Amino acid sequence: MSDIISLLPDSVANQIAAGEVIQRPASVVKELVENAVDAGAKTIRVIIVDAGRTSIQVIDDGKGMSETDARLAFERHATSKIRQADDLFALHTMGFRGEALASIAAVAQVELLTRMAEDEIGTRLQIAASKVVAQEPAAAPLGSSFKVDNLFYNVPARRKFLKSNTTELSNILQTFERIVLVYPDIHFILHHNGAELQNLKPASLRQRIADVYGRQYTQELLPVEVQTSLCNITGFVGKPETARKKAGHDFFFVNGRYMRHPYFHKAVVSAYDRMIPEGMQVPYFLYIEVAPAAIDVNIHPTKTEIKFENEQAIWQVLTATVRDALGRFCDVPSIDFDVQGKPDIPVFDPVHDQITAPKVSYDPDYNPFRSTSSKGGHLAPSYPRTSVSPNPDWEQLYDIVSSGPSTPSEKDQSLFPTDEGDLSPLAPHPSPLNTDLSPLHYQYKGCYIMTAVKSGLMIIDQHRADVRIRYERYLQQLENHTVATQQLLFPESVRFSPAESVVLQKMLPSLTAMGFDLSDLGGNSFAVNGIPAGLEGVDPVTLIRQIVADSEDDSLSDDSATVKSTVSSKLSTVNSKVALSLAQCVATPYGQVLSNDEMEQIINELFACSNVNYTPNGKSILTILPQTDIERLFAQKG
Repeated sequence: MSDIISLLPDSVANQIAAGEVIQRPASVVKELVENAVDAGAKTIRVIIVDAGRTSIQVIDDGKGMSETDARLAFERHATSKIRQADDLFALHTMGFRGEALASIAAVAQVELLTRMAEDEIGTRLQIAASKVVAQEPAAAPLGSSFKVDNLFYNVPARRKFLKSNTTELSNILQTFERIVLVYPDIHFILHHNGAELQNLKPASLRQRIADVYGRQYTQELLPVEVQTSLCNITGFVGKPETARKKAGHDFFFVNGRYMRHPYFHKAVVSAYDRMIPEGMQVPYFLYIEVAPAAIDVNIHPTKTEIKFENEQAIWQVLTATVRDALGRFCDVPSIDFDVQGKPDIPVFDPVHDQITAPKVSYDPDYNPFRSTSSKGGHLAPSYPRTSVSPNPDWEQLYDIVSSGPSTPSEKDQSLFPTDEGDLSPLAPHPSPLNTDLSPLHYQYKGCYIMTAVKSGLMIIDQHRADVRIRYERYLQQLENHTVATQQLLFPESVRFSPAESVVLQKMLPSLTAMGFDLSDLGGNSFAVNGIPAGLEGVDPVTLIRQIVADSEDDSLSDDSATVKSTVSSKLSTVNSKVALSLAQCVATPYGQVLSNDEMEQIINELFACSNVNYTPNGKSILTILPQTDIERLFAQKG
């Protein structure tokens, strides 16, 4: 029997490895920029064409490479970071496995131009599909320039499954932000299709955060700093008033490397216990320094997940550090009686100070059953929806009832109202507890509406019900183009990060159809000139930010290139997302007390919707407690 196992060719092996390391254009940007940082660059320029599909170029002024190193850098597991296995536990650089350049060269056309400081002439190297096309001496500036063209050109299936340019550019910007926030002393420049998106000059960490996400962060962040034998934690956390419904900008960096860690995220959130509403998130930028031997960064291909040796201890340090920052830097109103100009509080003197009890004035002759009071002449209160005034000689009614069904005399008839619109004396009087014909509802803890139905007790989530109602209303208005715009008396400006700005540009047609009036001011800033009518009292800046944050997380236009979707279907997807975000922002909040009429209106409008059971994002709206279960709860035992 012949052997069936054979070694894969290097080109095939590199393509398989590229599937783990290079997932999209953002992965190429991450690997190349991190290599430039490790090379000691002070200025890094990133040039993107067509969201990375056509070209990605990273230029740095680092130490460069020699002719031999340039050729060897594209071989698998060729690295200058480690020499032996023990070096894996003492890593101080971003890259170390030597797979990035080999993986990129396996699925793209790569051109490298590099020169070291001691060399007079540099090296130009061209590689396509892991094969060297050309290598020659060339004039080059100090540093390296990597240009990656036609990503996944030799893997058509991978290229087809790339997302839209908007989504891929947003991913590139997010990856770029995670790097620039770690190295504020490096000058980063980002271009896309000839337009400059970012130009971040060296600055302090707080200023770098403000340059990326807006100047409002300079006033909204609290410094965090602690040094322990286990770890050192520095950075900034947001004030409680910066809390949002969805996580905005929450970043963990460990030894200069971006990390996702849900366990540590809970540690930060727990520090804000009872300071922010449940379910809200605050921005934070936390930098953790630990001994390299106490972590393992090699558990994930993209190195975004890190295993800690003492997670529980770091969790406690992190929570205590954030709480300390909130306690030291949050301004809490207080009264200080030891300062000059203290309030003058008189001392009580029981001898000279004569204090008398307050007196209550009332009318002893007031009769609520009379049409007018005995002294004033003011009309007495009456029940709504009736003009009947009780007869003062009401005791004579008993004589009429006891006399039997005889015809009343003219004198007796004067006891009954004779107006045509008045009610019969024997007609049931309307109840003061329910003056209209609508059924009574009960609101439980400001969150749920409880009402009786034929099969039992129906419990409705008031916020989710209003989300469903408003979502269908806004969606219908978008489709019918019947939304009116309420212009603001004083327009407000709002600044977004580049990634958020890309999402907003994609949503702008739908927001305009929804009734928003936004104008681009340049520099990722927008002016809010108008909002949809009927949203009086809503902060327009907070509303716009929340809509963009919701849409950014869910990736509005993730249609693959293989899907032959029409423009109308794409627009419908965006409209649906905008309508849902707006409905969630302005729907009836939890804790708002509702009148019986308001609860009745929510119930009626909910059952007029196309789906009464679930919100547009799949959350349950109502449940029914069956009558049999209620009776079983009160059934006597034995």
